[in-house]
Amino acid sequence: MTSATFKPIVYLKENCPFCLKVRLFLLESGLASDVETRDFVPDSEQEAKIRAELQPHLDKVSFPSAQLEPGRYVTESDDIVAFFAAKAGRDPAGMTVYRNYVDGVFAMSMKLWKENQELKKAASAA
Repeated sequence: MTSATFKPIVYLKENCPFCLKVRLFLLESGLASDVETRDFVPDSEQEAKIRAELQPHLDKVSFPSAQLEPGRYVTESDDIVAFFAAKAGRDPAGMTVYRNYVDGVFAMSMKLWKENQELKKAASAA
């Protein structure tokens, strides 16, 4: 497949807040139809196949993941969004739905996750 005919691929796990961040950006930017999306449910046969597909290209397979260009794989949601934002000439800061998610639900989820990690660490030290 040549660069001219290549369609970027994003790999998105169901119920993953980082994956939802990428999906919201793609939808709001109008790029969703320009990207092949491979969705899967955690702990499914489909996830095992996707992990096997990505393993040779990534040091550590995590989600979301994307093949942005032929042979160029990334796993960070912010890197994936930045790539597509540059491609579309869109500033994520000006995208209402995306910003509401990132600054609201996503930010609160990350805060609660960090608090949970700290509580687990404190409990295991006691």
